[in-house]
Amino acid sequence: MSPDTPRVQAGSFLTLHYRLAGPNGDIINTFSGSPATLSLGTGALAPAVEQRLLGLPEGARATFELPAGEAFGERNPDMLQWVSNKLLTELGEPNADYAVGEVVQFPTPDGQASYAGAVKQVRRNPVDQTLEAIQLDFNHPLASQPVTFEVHVIGVL
Repeated sequence: MSPDTPRVQAGSFLTLHYRLAGPNGDIINTFSGSPATLSLGTGALAPAVEQRLLGLPEGARATFELPAGEAFGERNPDMLQWVSNKLLTELGEPNADYAVGEVVQFPTPDGQASYAGAVKQVRRNPVDQTLEAIQLDFNHPLASQPVTFEVHVIGVL
């Protein structure tokens, strides 16, 4: 490796393949498709994951084991919320049907981004089975879990 080989630093623009996995398997894996491009420090990756990238040279391959809770924090019970069918309809999903395990996207209040929650429970009217509400978990799927982060740094700018 040449001393001129670029290394990852704060603010670097990266092209990379990466895999994030918990005890139950992959959450994201770009190795079988197109690489990801991102700018370090913009929130595309969790800060603890970004820290593992700092100093890696272009071309590096590495695997990191992050202890439970380090990558995506601890589970927060307050992030489990019931959302009424009325609100779901207002947010643009009239007459949608929801299933446990499904991920639902919501716009941020400014409409510039979105956030996601996983459906944990569905409550229906016992008489006519119309949807009343869904319980969503807004915690990251890997919160409170150990995480394996595998990376291949393809390019560093």
